[in-house]
Amino acid sequence: MTQLALFDLDQTLLPCDSDYEWGQFLARIGVVDGQFYAEQNARFYQEYKDGKLNIDEFLRFALKPLSEHSRAQLKEWHDAFMKEVITGQIRPQALDLVKRHQDAGDLCCVVTATNSFVTRPIVESFGIVHLVATEPATLGNDPFADFTGEVTGLPSFREGKIARVNDWLQTQNLSLEQLSCSYFYSDSMNDLSLLEKVSNPIATNPDPQLRAEAVKRRWPILELFA
Repeated sequence: MTQLALFDLDQTLLPCDSDYEWGQFLARIGVVDGQFYAEQNARFYQEYKDGKLNIDEFLRFALKPLSEHSRAQLKEWHDAFMKEVITGQIRPQALDLVKRHQDAGDLCCVVTATNSFVTRPIVESFGIVHLVATEPATLGNDPFADFTGEVTGLPSFREGKIARVNDWLQTQNLSLEQLSCSYFYSDSMNDLSLLEKVSNPIATNPDPQLRAEAVKRRWPILELFA
């Protein structure tokens, strides 16, 4: 019987936030107005941690730079981002966690609010094929065309993660209800609604709010980077 392992990415499998770090990287290399972008990036990140993020406002901000450059140029920058920022943040204990589920034959998927352009190469570094992420829109609905700065479909954020996971599971001819066992690893109180949907919620490097909730509900707490 199929078992499912879902993983949040930022501050869960990674000890950093890839969305925030991508923004900081763009500011450092001069692609965006450094001071303004860094300030806005920090504001949105704090609002996310506080559970007060307006996802539509944030996505207009985060996806705008993607719409202003070619896919070839963006890939060149992302390759540098992976080398300079992300590779050193992929820790053995996170790789081992994923591998344990893969060796058990579990269906593994990363579920993240961060857009797929930023996250897909990171997820592939973990050896995970399946990704549910916020999808940036492209010109003419061609997935390899330039980005428009808009979002395709529902952002993979809060309750949107449940809808997006259910849609993805349908493509696998599965549903959460029919799975014998399902795991979700997350650090964030923003993911509470999806944690409540799986049979095995695991608070991973949890923020203070999620830690308190996990203690109250007697959910396991995993300190992956302790």
